[in-house]
Amino acid sequence: MCADFLFLNNVITNRIMLPFANSYIYYIEICLQVICALHCMRRGNQNKWLWIIIFLPLVGCIIYIFSEMRPGRNIRTPQINIGAVINPGGKIKKLEDNLRFTDTFDNKIKLADAYLAAGYTDKAVELYEKSLAGAFAENEHGLVQLAAAYFQQQRYEDVVSTLKKIYKTHQFARSQAHILYARALEYTGNPEAAEIEFKLMKGRYSNFEQRYEYGQFLIRADRIEEAYDIFEQMVEEGPHLSSMERRNNRVWLSKAREELKRLTA
Repeated sequence: MCADFLFLNNVITNRIMLPFANSYIYYIEICLQVICALHCMRRGNQNKWLWIIIFLPLVGCIIYIFSEMRPGRNIRTPQINIGAVINPGGKIKKLEDNLRFTDTFDNKIKLADAYLAAGYTDKAVELYEKSLAGAFAENEHGLVQLAAAYFQQQRYEDVVSTLKKIYKTHQFARSQAHILYARALEYTGNPEAAEIEFKLMKGRYSNFEQRYEYGQFLIRADRIEEAYDIFEQMVEEGPHLSSMERRNNRVWLSKAREELKRLTA
């Protein structure tokens, strides 16, 4: 990580293009870059975020802060497309042209997904709702994406009703959509039902994201000791995972360690 940081520091401090170089804004920009870069390296997100933080300093840092550092960010909503950030209108315009030329369910969903990834949540919801009709009313991908968009709009009852349509599918049990469903139940004033769903997602040496979110649920319910036990168990299981499993779950193991430190303090 030290080598990565030294490389990052050299790139930042030696850029040819130095916007705002003669003002305090430039120094604020540099501070934001360093903070975001250190944060993403500690979280194991450098492959995804480091280059956008470097080459789109202000915009990239703002996106990173709201996506990865925002307090209370407990749900992993659809990921931001880096290419769409660099050329925000290009992909969407192409998909809009494709839909005008060929009005199919597939083209509608692709455009709705692009709207959602770009932050145009209202447009995404409108297009998902129009698309999920007739023979495609039960399309699993479309329903999951629509529920994620509803969650962003804080329409939690709609999240619950939408995900109930695919609740019994095999893939749902351990999916991120199941986390959305449990959180939506909590936000609609049904914490008992939410806890039942979180408990269904528990499992030793697996489901680390789901267990981390259950711990967060317990913290919100002021059940600190129970939350501590969950995070502690996650961390204890880490060394016994295969290298691939540790790599796939390092973000959640890191978050669990941070929560243990915070709860201990």
